[in-house]
Amino acid sequence: MAREKILVVDDEVKIVRVVKAYLDKEGYQVLEAYDGRQALELVRKERPDLVILDLMLPEISGLEACRIIRQESNTPVIMLTAQDDDTDKIVGLELGADDYVTKPFNPKELMARVHAVLRRQGRQAVEVRLLGAGDLTIDVDRREVRVAGEEVRLTPTEFDLLVALAEHPGRVLSREQLLDRVLGGSLDGSDRAIDSHIKNLRQKIEPDPRAPRYVLTAFGVGYKFAGR
Repeated sequence: MAREKILVVDDEVKIVRVVKAYLDKEGYQVLEAYDGRQALELVRKERPDLVILDLMLPEISGLEACRIIRQESNTPVIMLTAQDDDTDKIVGLELGADDYVTKPFNPKELMARVHAVLRRQGRQAVEVRLLGAGDLTIDVDRREVRVAGEEVRLTPTEFDLLVALAEHPGRVLSREQLLDRVLGGSLDGSDRAIDSHIKNLRQKIEPDPRAPRYVLTAFGVGYKFAGR
């Protein structure tokens, strides 16, 4: 039975409860949020496999939450909207939503969309098993890193940092984003801890750590993976 983790976000408690009941019946793990800010906190902390996200939310709108989620991760998103407006649907899809369902909806239709999105995500996960660039290869499933064919031993944190960056080549991730995604948002209360891990990582994977080829610094912001 499926055990994927799904976050349901809606400011209407009744809707959350109904969706949760159907997801529970299908065997999914269910998380609940009632505004955009709480949703983002749970996405960063719990890393759900899918987010069901209402368009109209307090604190942070569903569209803005979707934009941030897509900026920080590949977590699939199904948008819920009470407005039968093609503009909202198009904007949601342009921001990175994987699908949308218009309220009022049939819960069985929503479950079919959930199954379809997760199937697509599963196929992508199988297809994209290796990351890297140049002589650097990252086997995500085996948690192995090789440089020019030679295996490099990384700590779990170094490996997770490398994967977080390599999953989005060319995209700058701030120290805070890396803390949230890799270290659960806390390490001695300082995002500068990321700098120490990056320094150690470079010593292991870079031909010349003083002139890095793979993990580049975005001065004043964070780091990015060169991807070339």
